[in-house]
Amino acid sequence: MREVEIDQDKLELYNYHLPRELIAQHPLEHRIDARLMVIDRREQTIAHHYVRDLPDLIEPGDALVFNNSKVIPARLVCTRTSTGGKWEGLFLREGAHGVWELLSKTRGRLTVGESLTLCDREGRSAAALSVVARLDDGHIAVRPVGNDQTSAEAFLEQYGRVPLPPYIREGQMVDQDRTAYQTVYARHPGSVAAPTAGLHFTSDLIQHLQKRGVVTASVVLHVGLGTFRPITAQRLSEHQMHTEHCELPEPTSEKLRQCRELGGRVIAVGTTSARVLEAAAQQTGQALTAWKGQTDIFIKPAYEFLAIDALMTNFHLPKSTLLVLVSALAGRELILRAYQEAIQQRYRFYSYGDCMLIV
Repeated sequence: MREVEIDQDKLELYNYHLPRELIAQHPLEHRIDARLMVIDRREQTIAHHYVRDLPDLIEPGDALVFNNSKVIPARLVCTRTSTGGKWEGLFLREGAHGVWELLSKTRGRLTVGESLTLCDREGRSAAALSVVARLDDGHIAVRPVGNDQTSAEAFLEQYGRVPLPPYIREGQMVDQDRTAYQTVYARHPGSVAAPTAGLHFTSDLIQHLQKRGVVTASVVLHVGLGTFRPITAQRLSEHQMHTEHCELPEPTSEKLRQCRELGGRVIAVGTTSARVLEAAAQQTGQALTAWKGQTDIFIKPAYEFLAIDALMTNFHLPKSTLLVLVSALAGRELILRAYQEAIQQRYRFYSYGDCMLIV
């Protein structure tokens, strides 16, 4: 049966089986040693390379678009001061008047006025948070006890932990993760998960690409819960994405327009960069036009890409919005064939794993 005859709105069509031993638990010693699968959409071919080969795979005049959002150490480990019971939360945002919004990740109903004793990375009691309100969807509002002027950024740098996904060591960080789970070009704090395609780049590799005439530019998307929220509906059309803040600055917009005018390709590094560029095109009605705002864009098959010509991305979880996105770009059948070949070739999967370049 040809793919055009398949109802691509069914979630079950974006499923595959991955042996657990292929889920990367640690980063490689050298980022550029990750494997790079190259998928050619026009030729319907799959080739195998390494990230260090990128200067030979990307043409002078092409543009790489990086998401320079910075991961914040958003995972908080606490005890309930009154009972000693363990509690974990994830910092989401800093609101007005020193109030912070957290996602409660532990069962148990916290009450307004209750105190949480924060544990530092050595497991020692270090600070306290007071619950000031219960919000929707398991969220709570808190305020640091004793110092309402403490900025969330400074507080998290001192007490927070890298918010690793649960498939990496059950979310338990080691010291190496503080640098490994961060891109070398991260600038703007705000993400609760890394834009993982960018983890493969080193400063030397970027400089090498620039010397060869490859254009580099940056966008911002602060990765929130929306990107990784599991799809629970059986049909894609019934899934609602959470919103995330993103920005396509004018200098980047101008670089990318010039790239296209001169015949170069716009290559998004990561699905987050792709979502920024496509969200801007949807909001402004024009490809590669500067824009800043909130997006809940869900890119799925039948979507017509306006802003990107190619995509570098990691391998994604079954039945995830990110697997759906790459299927929209390359075609579901080709993507699933590529994933099966990656499994046969023993590629490393997910955040600390290998990657692909879809051209």
